[in-house]
Amino acid sequence: MHEATSQLSRLIDAALAGEDVVIARAGQPVVRLVPYRSTLTPRVAGAWKGRVSIAADFDEMPDDLAGAFRGD
Repeated sequence: MHEATSQLSRLIDAALAGEDVVIARAGQPVVRLVPYRSTLTPRVAGAWKGRVSIAADFDEMPDDLAGAFRGD
């Protein structure tokens, strides 16, 4: 951990270059450095329109299942 602290700039450069950078404490891996990606694709409303359908009886519950929830 101490070595990582003193070499942080070099480790960041390595991660940005695509290297797998794992920092360990007492010989056990604890942290992986990965580049920050700020260019997430924005969500678009209606992107799944026409691809998902909900059954007409979706909100109906069979009597035996409703009874199980009531403790019948």
